[in-house]
Amino acid sequence: MKNLGICLVAGLITLPLSSHGAQTAQARMYCQSLRFHRGSAVDSVGFRWTLEMTTLPAGINGELAPGFFSNGYSNSAYIDLYSELLDDTFPGGIALNIPDTGDTNGNGSLDFFEVSQAVVPITSPGAYNIPGYGSGGLTATWSRDAGSPQGFCVFSIPGGLYGTLEFVHSFELIEYAGSLSYSPGASNVAASLSLTETNSGNTLEGSVAFLKSPTNRFNQLTLQSASLTNASMQTLSLYVPTKFLRRTVNSTNYFGPVEFNDGDLSTPGVEDYYSWVLSIDDLNDADHDGIPDFSDDPTSAAARRPLLSLTQGLTNVLLTIRGDVGRLHEIQEAGSITSSIWPTVLSVTLTNDPQDVSLPLPANGINFWRVRAQ
Repeated sequence: MKNLGICLVAGLITLPLSSHGAQTAQARMYCQSLRFHRGSAVDSVGFRWTLEMTTLPAGINGELAPGFFSNGYSNSAYIDLYSELLDDTFPGGIALNIPDTGDTNGNGSLDFFEVSQAVVPITSPGAYNIPGYGSGGLTATWSRDAGSPQGFCVFSIPGGLYGTLEFVHSFELIEYAGSLSYSPGASNVAASLSLTETNSGNTLEGSVAFLKSPTNRFNQLTLQSASLTNASMQTLSLYVPTKFLRRTVNSTNYFGPVEFNDGDLSTPGVEDYYSWVLSIDDLNDADHDGIPDFSDDPTSAAARRPLLSLTQGLTNVLLTIRGDVGRLHEIQEAGSITSSIWPTVLSVTLTNDPQDVSLPLPANGINFWRVRAQ
């Protein structure tokens, strides 16, 4: 058998788990208000009507907001109803429910508010009150393609003398996605968000701070502060602390409301689009206990330095690793001890101490291995 030159670099790299180490999780934030554009309808005698929504005391901002004056419905807005026939505008109000579209991908978010998910035509009930025109119930029919923040909604409003008016509107979801970098502490989590609006390129970046519940620290936190700057260098600040929970089914996910003082700073002096939901998905679990590092107790214990031995066989190399059971160990190799590149060829979570790992014989006759304990 040809003699092979095989060298072993034992336990040169360990990765300590530090209470001050920064981690990165995925984040998504969406506004619970919808942005509606002007809708139009044609009455039974051929005249055009238009309908616009707003939450402003004067002017139009297109917002269909959660709560507001909902009268038992999920969302509502003031409206301006204009009649071409009468050449007059009727101010009033509208309230309706966001449809229950379910959660197809099981991530805990309603599909309706997730740009990546489609909304097949679905109806929801509502009501209107327009002095000088009438009042009563209405039906909203919603649809939106997967991957698009823009959808369509048709309001069917009975109109008495004018017949039923079918107002066709386009509406927009306001969704941001990106990352949350955080440093977990014993009682708090300091973090920063970096988010980009879906399909637009607008950004929100800045700091957020969470406080862990003293009685349920793994599953409940309070968002204590938030200061996010948009692409126009305007800053959205938190209005009131809000509660965040870790989901019981999707246990890597945390979610909660974010209430800004003002969510749309393009309408100065008026508070609108301020109710949001933030979802955080953290796959980091340094101690492998099933609790993401975002809310887990920090630890300063370093990984045990691996001890390695090597046995050459006829067709393989047997690497024996002594280290922490349950910890991930990355086996890296290089053709030279001075190489600056050591690619990981195998990742093993130890189930025994020691544990044997079989590796192929080096094709070029010489090789070096080292192990990184995470």
